[in-house]
This record gives sequence, structure tokens and C-alpha cells, in this order.
Amino acid sequence: MEVLFIFLLALIIDLVFGDPPNAFHPVAYMGRVIALFERAGFKGGRVYQFVYGIVMVFIAMALFFIPVYFLLDWLHGVNSVVYIIVSAVLLKMCFTVTGLRKAALLIKQLLEKDDIAQARFELRSLVSRDTSKLPQPKLVAAAVESVAESIGDGFVAPLFFFLIFGVPGVMAYRVVSTFDSMVGYRGKYEYLGKFAARFDDVLNFIPARLSALCILIASLFGRYSPAGAWRIMWRDHAKTQSPNAGWPMATAAGALEVCLEKVGHYSLGDNIRELVPQTISRSLLLINSAAFIWVLISAGVIYFVRIA
Repeated sequence: MEVLFIFLLALIIDLVFGDPPNAFHPVAYMGRVIALFERAGFKGGRVYQFVYGIVMVFIAMALFFIPVYFLLDWLHGVNSVVYIIVSAVLLKMCFTVTGLRKAALLIKQLLEKDDIAQARFELRSLVSRDTSKLPQPKLVAAAVESVAESIGDGFVAPLFFFLIFGVPGVMAYRVVSTFDSMVGYRGKYEYLGKFAARFDDVLNFIPARLSALCILIASLFGRYSPAGAWRIMWRDHAKTQSPNAGWPMATAAGALEVCLEKVGHYSLGDNIRELVPQTISRSLLLINSAAFIWVLISAGVIYFVRIA
């Protein structure tokens, strides 16, 4: 029953307190460790950078996996209540729902006030693209895309690895995810970040598709289009550069009956409904419903597989 208590307590902490400040967030410390590794990554040629990229990923994973594993193992033998609380806090720090919701709602509120400039500025916390010249529909689309994509790597994937490897495994996953977000890009990080990017693709292969499935199920409830979700999921999921991001984004686009376009990169869905600030609220309701479905599935797995 301890695993179920950890799982439920982590969800409660997220709902009540949201994300902690960066000063206490392990992902912030992961970023600092990665930044230290990064400085020495450009001293050699392509082969050196690629090999160095592999080594730094596994060393960073060990730096977070091993201490968490032994800490929780020690606490488990000392006091089960403290063990559950600490495990839940660490688990919560590896996923987010309320934080993403607050960020997306802020974009919606700014757009409703016609404060386009501030909306463009705030959107930078959700997407990596240049937002300085985006018109309102593209701002809405970017926010919806971020909400849809984040259910995969920000919620479904962490809990997926928690079910298999426990809290230390989630920490290791978050290290890889943070590596990908920091150095897993082309250009300057073409070779240094190649392994991190590909490793992240592998780790998110199943969670991305599970996310799409949860969104598809969620589209059955409310004023969405399940048929559109199914059709666009299969038609457009491969249009994104990432082999995983397109699954939840395309499914959400179909359910919402909107076109989510990143100019020059991809266009997901059909332009049936207009992209307006209210679309962000509709997308949040859809994704929150999908997250709740994943919670039910995860709780069922914990209860019937890990406890039975």
C-alpha cells in the first residue's frame, strides 16, 4: 500500500501547493549540473562531443539516481511515514499539472485583455520558438500545443517510470528530459546533445502514445470531437520533427477541431474552429480530463499489479 500512498500524496501536493520555487526544485539543480558538464563539451571534435555527450548523461543520471535510491532505502527502514512523505515530495517534483495550467491561463487572460506584448513574453516559458511577432491565433495555438505536449513528458511519462522503477527511476528520467531540453537541439549542440535527444525520444516513445490514448478517451466527454481526435491523430502525428510530440498534439488538435501550426515546421488538424483565448480553456479541460484518466489507470496498475 505504500506505493499507492506515495502516488496519491504526490498528486495532492501538486493540487494544493503546485510547483516549488527553483531554489528547492531538483530540476533546477539538474540544470546546474548539466551546465557544468556542458562547458567542457566543446573542446574536441564531433566524435569527442558525441562520446562526451553519452558519458555526461549517464554520470548525471547516477548523481541523482543513486543518492535518492539510498536515501529512500534508509528512510524505509527507519520510519515508513517519513519514507512515504519524502518519496511523495520527490515524486511530485518530477511532474506538474497545476503549474502548466497556471501558465496557460495567464496567457489566456492576457489575450482577453488584448495585452499581446505581455502574452508573447509570458509564452516564452512554455515554448522554445520566437514569440516576438506571433499574432493572437498563433499565440493561442502555441499555448494549446504546449499544454497538449506537456501531458506526455510532464505528467504521463514521469508516472509511467514511477510505476516501473519507483521514485529513483523518475529522477533518472527527469535528468534525461532536462538534458534534452538544454542541449538536445541542432546547431551548436548537434553532436554534444545528439545522444540525450535520441535517448529522450526512446524513453518517451510509449508515454507519448499513452498520452494520445488518454486524450482520445477524454474527448468522449464534453464538447469535443472523438472522431476528429482519432482521424487527426493518425493523419498528422508524424508531421512534427519529434517522433513523439505529434501524438498528443495531433490528437488534441483533432478533438478541439482546430489547426495547430508552427510556421515553417508543421500544421496539425483542420481549421474548423477559430483559435480564440477560450480555446486555451477548452484545451486545459481536455488535458486535465486526460490526466485524470491516466491517474485512474496508474492507480489501477499500482493496486492490481504491484499490490495484488
